[in-house]
Amino acid sequence: MRIFCASLATETNTFSPLRTDFSDFKQSFYAAPGAHPETPTLCSGVFPALRRASQDLDFDLIEGTATWAEPGGLLNAGTWVYLRDEILEQVREALPLDAVVLGLHGAMIADGCTDCEGALLEAVRGIVGPETIIGVTFDPHSHLSQKRVDNADIITVFKEFPHTDFAETGEACVALVLRALRGEIKPVVSAYDVRMIDILPTSQAPMRGFVDRMKALEEDGTVLSVSAIHGFMAGDSPDLGAKIVVVTDNDRSKGTEIATRLGEELFSFRGQTKPQFLTASVALAKAARADKGPVVVADVWDNPGGGVAGDSTLMLREAMAQDLQSVAFGTIWDPMAVRLCHAAGEGARLNLRFGGKTSSTAGDPVDAIVTVLKNQRDAVQSFGTSIVPLGDCSVIRLGGIDVVLNSNRSQAFSPDLFTNLGIDITAKKVLVVKSTNHFYGAFSKIAAEVLYASVDGPYPNDPKTTPYTRLTRPLWPIVSNPFEMALA
Repeated sequence: MRIFCASLATETNTFSPLRTDFSDFKQSFYAAPGAHPETPTLCSGVFPALRRASQDLDFDLIEGTATWAEPGGLLNAGTWVYLRDEILEQVREALPLDAVVLGLHGAMIADGCTDCEGALLEAVRGIVGPETIIGVTFDPHSHLSQKRVDNADIITVFKEFPHTDFAETGEACVALVLRALRGEIKPVVSAYDVRMIDILPTSQAPMRGFVDRMKALEEDGTVLSVSAIHGFMAGDSPDLGAKIVVVTDNDRSKGTEIATRLGEELFSFRGQTKPQFLTASVALAKAARADKGPVVVADVWDNPGGGVAGDSTLMLREAMAQDLQSVAFGTIWDPMAVRLCHAAGEGARLNLRFGGKTSSTAGDPVDAIVTVLKNQRDAVQSFGTSIVPLGDCSVIRLGGIDVVLNSNRSQAFSPDLFTNLGIDITAKKVLVVKSTNHFYGAFSKIAAEVLYASVDGPYPNDPKTTPYTRLTRPLWPIVSNPFEMALA
């Protein structure tokens, strides 16, 4: 047997002031055919899974390109065409193929193409023909189009948010592809449109129980796979919103029934799934009053993982106004400030302007006399088994606050964001991180308490006021009764 794999992924915030091009892929992660590392990135878990399987089973693995760009703004048309065509040419050169396995994100939108993953899957299907098995993995913060359902035989999606199961999702996709190739199963995909867009963290009820019930359906053999697409509210896509995806063994009616039942249950959770969001002033004041630390405060909307810059100063300015002590901020994206700190050297004191450069709604730049505590080239943090580049970094101190400045945009995933740069988190009372929920898996293990701060900025966090132009279906909370409107 011959199996081809590739990965092309980013998450597009069409309302972001940023733009994405090939340099963003090169900076975040780009592996030429055969050069993928042993550990996966968020969307390339199929690579190590297929490599392990190929050692035990009789098939030839042909690896294509694997690349990922940190979530950002609209993807440049030329970059999309170049990367798409690069993978499609690799597919043609690998023919004949028994299977194609793709690690995608699912929320990529390019200038001139609103459904990049659907277009890629359709083009691959056109090359390999109807008999080749196509398996694909998606991030739940994606847009599931009918074109994707029509052209994929197997779809698996990360179940957890935070996405602690991205490697397992790749392994599950590969296992089903191999079973299909051996003739053990005939996978059929069913989908249900939940007609809502909400924040659905699985680290708390009711989503925790919902995910556990999905897993039970797989474990007892009721379905081959079941997944929940959450949707990505910052993407102006006609397919915006939550969906349920079920893969059965040649039983579409059962898949449709289960997807409908789970979708109706998910719709019943609307408005009940978010963590408690506090204002910046309340969250920071509460953290400062805590008896023990560190208290982790998440700046949920200035999250580079949602495609914004991560250079907002609004939370930092509030901490400065409250004269907080023993605080560490991670991170503020400012490559120019990092360059100045590296030029000044560790121990230097200088008048530095940093942050607030990319959006009028992210706060003004901070001007302060700071001390450079640490400079480091090519810093990293971890996300499970994945290594996330932060680029050149500097740690600066102003008053009682330490700030990590980074040159590669990234949300906070792990406490080693701080410890790798010499910050003793056990000695800090408050840690402020820029992340919606991916931080939770690792930070909750060291946090005395976790608080979520909602600070308006460049991220469109209220679908009722977001100026979507491509959405043609009624969705909650934009309308209160989307199913009644759809029938009407």
